[in-house]
Amino acid sequence: MRSVKTVLALGAAALAAAGALTTPAAAAPPAPDSNGKAMTWTLLADGPGGTVQVGGGPLSNPYQGDTATTTALPLLCLKVDGRPVPAGITPGFYAGWARGAVAATAPIRGNRLTGRAVADGVCANNFGAGWRMAEFHDGRYGTNLESSGGWSFWAEGDVPAGTRFWTAINDQPANPWN
Repeated sequence: MRSVKTVLALGAAALAAAGALTTPAAAAPPAPDSNGKAMTWTLLADGPGGTVQVGGGPLSNPYQGDTATTTALPLLCLKVDGRPVPAGITPGFYAGWARGAVAATAPIRGNRLTGRAVADGVCANNFGAGWRMAEFHDGRYGTNLESSGGWSFWAEGDVPAGTRFWTAINDQPANPWN
Protein backbone atom coordinates (compact mmCIF):
# COMPACT_ATOMS: atom_id res chain seq x y z
CA MET A 1 0.00 0.00 0.00
CA ARG A 2 1.28 3.45 -0.88
CA SER A 3 1.50 6.26 1.57
CA VAL A 4 -0.73 9.29 1.34
CA LYS A 5 2.33 11.39 0.43
CA THR A 6 3.15 9.08 -2.48
CA VAL A 7 -0.45 9.13 -3.78
CA LEU A 8 -0.56 12.91 -3.54
CA ALA A 9 2.80 13.23 -5.28
CA LEU A 10 1.66 10.87 -8.08
CA GLY A 11 -1.59 12.82 -8.44
CA ALA A 12 0.28 16.12 -8.65
CA ALA A 13 2.64 14.64 -11.24
CA ALA A 14 -0.33 13.38 -13.27
CA LEU A 15 -1.95 16.82 -13.19
CA ALA A 16 1.31 18.47 -14.21
CA ALA A 17 1.70 16.01 -17.08
CA ALA A 18 -1.88 16.64 -18.22
CA GLY A 19 -1.19 20.36 -18.17
CA ALA A 20 1.95 19.85 -20.22
CA LEU A 21 -0.05 17.89 -22.77
CA THR A 22 -2.35 20.84 -23.33
CA THR A 23 0.41 23.44 -23.52
CA PRO A 24 1.58 22.62 -27.07
CA ALA A 25 -1.96 23.01 -28.40
CA ALA A 26 -2.20 26.44 -26.83
CA ALA A 27 1.14 27.38 -28.38
CA ALA A 28 0.37 25.89 -31.79
CA PRO A 29 1.21 28.03 -34.78
CA PRO A 30 -1.60 30.09 -36.25
CA ALA A 31 -3.78 28.66 -38.98
CA PRO A 32 -2.29 28.79 -42.47
CA ASP A 33 -2.54 32.25 -43.95
CA SER A 34 -3.59 33.28 -47.42
CA ASN A 35 0.03 33.26 -48.68
CA GLY A 36 0.53 36.86 -47.62
CA LYS A 37 -2.38 38.07 -49.76
CA ALA A 38 -5.67 39.75 -48.89
CA MET A 39 -8.87 40.59 -50.73
CA THR A 40 -9.27 43.99 -52.36
CA TRP A 41 -12.17 45.85 -53.93
CA THR A 42 -12.41 48.79 -56.31
CA LEU A 43 -14.85 51.43 -57.54
CA LEU A 44 -17.18 49.70 -60.00
CA ALA A 45 -19.59 52.51 -60.88
CA ASP A 46 -20.81 55.98 -60.03
CA GLY A 47 -24.54 56.06 -59.32
CA PRO A 48 -27.36 58.51 -58.79
CA GLY A 49 -27.26 61.22 -56.14
CA GLY A 50 -23.64 60.86 -55.06
CA THR A 51 -23.67 57.08 -54.73
CA VAL A 52 -20.95 54.64 -55.73
CA GLN A 53 -20.84 50.90 -56.28
CA VAL A 54 -17.78 49.22 -54.82
CA GLY A 55 -16.90 45.57 -55.26
CA GLY A 56 -14.29 43.04 -56.16
CA GLY A 57 -14.47 43.07 -59.91
CA PRO A 58 -12.56 40.48 -61.94
CA LEU A 59 -9.28 40.90 -60.01
CA SER A 60 -10.67 40.15 -56.56
CA ASN A 61 -10.19 36.81 -54.80
CA PRO A 62 -12.38 36.60 -51.67
CA TYR A 63 -11.20 33.07 -50.89
CA GLN A 64 -7.40 33.41 -50.89
CA GLY A 65 -6.74 37.10 -51.35
CA ASP A 66 -5.52 38.81 -54.50
CA THR A 67 -2.97 41.41 -53.37
CA ALA A 68 0.24 41.03 -51.37
CA THR A 69 -0.19 42.46 -47.87
CA THR A 70 3.14 44.28 -48.27
CA THR A 71 1.33 46.55 -50.74
CA ALA A 72 0.14 49.96 -49.54
CA LEU A 73 -3.50 50.56 -50.54
CA PRO A 74 -6.34 52.67 -49.17
CA LEU A 75 -8.66 51.01 -46.68
CA LEU A 76 -12.34 51.01 -47.68
CA CYS A 77 -14.35 52.36 -44.74
CA LEU A 78 -18.09 52.34 -44.14
CA LYS A 79 -20.42 54.12 -41.76
CA VAL A 80 -23.80 52.40 -41.56
CA ASP A 81 -26.30 55.03 -40.45
CA GLY A 82 -29.57 53.74 -41.86
CA ARG A 83 -29.73 55.85 -45.02
CA PRO A 84 -32.65 54.83 -47.22
CA VAL A 85 -32.10 53.41 -50.69
CA PRO A 86 -32.01 56.33 -53.13
CA ALA A 87 -34.15 56.42 -56.26
CA GLY A 88 -32.40 54.72 -59.15
CA ILE A 89 -30.87 51.87 -57.13
CA THR A 90 -32.54 48.48 -56.84
CA PRO A 91 -30.61 46.41 -54.28
CA GLY A 92 -30.00 42.76 -55.06
CA PHE A 93 -27.84 39.91 -53.76
CA TYR A 94 -24.81 40.89 -55.87
CA ALA A 95 -25.23 44.67 -55.47
CA GLY A 96 -26.97 45.51 -52.20
CA TRP A 97 -27.42 48.81 -50.40
CA ALA A 98 -24.99 49.39 -47.52
CA ARG A 99 -27.35 51.78 -45.66
CA GLY A 100 -24.61 54.37 -45.26
CA ALA A 101 -21.52 56.06 -46.67
CA VAL A 102 -18.10 54.89 -47.84
CA ALA A 103 -14.74 56.62 -47.88
CA ALA A 104 -11.14 55.58 -48.47
CA THR A 105 -8.14 56.26 -46.26
CA ALA A 106 -4.66 57.14 -47.41
CA PRO A 107 -2.69 54.05 -48.49
CA ILE A 108 -1.59 51.71 -45.71
CA ARG A 109 0.37 48.48 -45.99
CA GLY A 110 -1.96 45.54 -45.52
CA ASN A 111 0.36 43.82 -43.05
CA ARG A 112 -0.09 46.79 -40.69
CA LEU A 113 -3.75 45.80 -40.37
CA THR A 114 -3.11 43.08 -37.79
CA GLY A 115 -6.74 42.55 -36.82
CA ARG A 116 -10.27 43.69 -37.51
CA ALA A 117 -10.19 46.03 -34.51
CA VAL A 118 -7.02 47.66 -35.84
CA ALA A 119 -8.59 48.18 -39.28
CA ASP A 120 -11.80 49.54 -37.73
CA GLY A 121 -9.66 51.90 -35.63
CA VAL A 122 -7.93 53.24 -38.75
CA CYS A 123 -11.34 54.09 -40.21
CA ALA A 124 -12.58 55.70 -36.99
CA ASN A 125 -9.36 57.72 -36.63
CA ASN A 126 -9.68 58.99 -40.20
CA PHE A 127 -13.42 59.66 -40.42
CA GLY A 128 -14.86 59.66 -36.90
CA ALA A 129 -17.00 57.55 -34.60
CA GLY A 130 -19.09 54.84 -36.22
CA TRP A 131 -16.76 54.29 -39.18
CA ARG A 132 -15.31 50.80 -39.68
CA MET A 133 -13.68 48.68 -42.36
CA ALA A 134 -16.15 47.74 -45.11
CA GLU A 135 -16.97 44.04 -45.39
CA PHE A 136 -17.84 41.77 -48.34
CA HIS A 137 -21.38 41.14 -47.03
CA ASP A 138 -22.34 44.74 -46.15
CA GLY A 139 -24.77 45.03 -49.06
CA ARG A 140 -28.42 44.49 -48.04
CA TYR A 141 -31.46 43.69 -50.17
CA GLY A 142 -35.01 42.40 -49.91
CA THR A 143 -38.05 43.74 -48.11
CA ASN A 144 -36.77 46.13 -45.43
CA LEU A 145 -33.20 45.20 -46.47
CA GLU A 146 -33.30 42.15 -44.21
CA SER A 147 -31.05 39.96 -46.39
CA SER A 148 -27.30 40.17 -46.79
CA GLY A 149 -25.63 39.66 -50.15
CA GLY A 150 -22.06 39.87 -51.36
CA TRP A 151 -19.59 40.70 -54.13
CA SER A 152 -20.46 44.43 -54.27
CA PHE A 153 -22.64 47.09 -52.70
CA TRP A 154 -23.90 50.61 -53.24
CA ALA A 155 -23.36 53.43 -50.73
CA GLU A 156 -23.17 57.20 -50.69
CA GLY A 157 -19.67 58.59 -50.93
CA ASP A 158 -16.73 59.30 -53.12
CA VAL A 159 -13.78 56.96 -53.51
CA PRO A 160 -10.93 57.22 -56.01
CA ALA A 161 -11.33 55.45 -59.36
CA GLY A 162 -8.65 53.12 -60.67
CA THR A 163 -7.32 51.88 -57.35
CA ARG A 164 -7.88 48.85 -55.13
CA PHE A 165 -8.98 49.05 -51.47
CA TRP A 166 -8.41 46.67 -48.56
CA THR A 167 -11.84 45.22 -47.75
CA ALA A 168 -12.73 42.63 -45.07
CA ILE A 169 -14.54 39.33 -45.48
CA ASN A 170 -16.00 37.69 -42.39
CA ASP A 171 -16.18 34.07 -43.53
CA GLN A 172 -12.94 33.49 -45.46
CA PRO A 173 -9.22 33.75 -44.61
CA ALA A 174 -8.58 36.53 -47.16
CA ASN A 175 -8.10 39.47 -44.77
CA PRO A 176 -4.80 41.28 -44.25
CA TRP A 177 -4.56 39.80 -40.73
CA ASN A 178 -5.05 36.18 -41.83
